[in-house]
Amino acid sequence: MAAAENAAPDMVDPAIFERLQQNIDDDAHIREELRDILQKLERQGKSLVKEEANHKCADRSYSKNRSVHSRKGAFNPSGTVYVISPTNITLAPAWPLISEQGACIKELSTVASKHPYYKYNQIWTRNIQETVTIVLFCVWLGGGGKPQGSLPTIEEVGSTLNGKIEEVATRALLMVIWVVVPTNVKDRDTFHITTEEYLHALISLIEELARLAVNSVTLGDYQRPLQISKFVKDIHAGFQILNLKNDSLRRRSDSIKYNVKKIEDVVYDLSLRNLVPKPQESEKRARTD
Repeated sequence: MAAAENAAPDMVDPAIFERLQQNIDDDAHIREELRDILQKLERQGKSLVKEEANHKCADRSYSKNRSVHSRKGAFNPSGTVYVISPTNITLAPAWPLISEQGACIKELSTVASKHPYYKYNQIWTRNIQETVTIVLFCVWLGGGGKPQGSLPTIEEVGSTLNGKIEEVATRALLMVIWVVVPTNVKDRDTFHITTEEYLHALISLIEELARLAVNSVTLGDYQRPLQISKFVKDIHAGFQILNLKNDSLRRRSDSIKYNVKKIEDVVYDLSLRNLVPKPQESEKRARTD
């Protein structure tokens, strides 16, 4: 009987577990490769940490931009078009670093597109949200050759540009971010910027603009909060149209109304102190000019 048991073939093929281990090792290698790229992207974002004296951003390029938060804006002679003064001087030192981030995203796109998107996208989604927020904030400040206060579409954020990243960087700030990255892809399994990532970035932009409104008043710039208020209210109205699921995006979108109120309080306080022109006065001044 014992001899018969020893002679019996194995009921489970050991090769099954060998293949499973190989799958685990391959998956770990892919994740490590993706994390290496994301660590590089994160380091590049932290390289934008700079002090006020050398016109560099602090902490994150969009969330702690001391030189933007410490510069006073100005209206043109007509009193209707708001500009950051001087935007180019404030943003120009960040161009090479943002260019590096654009190249890193392109590298991430190349590697990630070789693998199932939804199996690994949670690894990079936060980094992509932060990078898209940088794009949105730079455009709002007047970067990329767009009017100050503009909002780029998700397609514009992911637009395909011809030419090398270094060459693009010399033409416009935003263009160094617009690398070859698809957006909201539905017909193939490839790396892309999702609608959810864009919306998360938009919420982060609103949070930053709420902070900018307060800091502007501290600097004696009483017009910027008015522009920020109108822009954020328009974004809030857009979010109310969306039918969001009960997930993290829905919960974060609920915070927009609090930022709207925060900015409204700033504008209200300015109005009480007669520090901003009343609508009738603005129209009269525009007709005079």
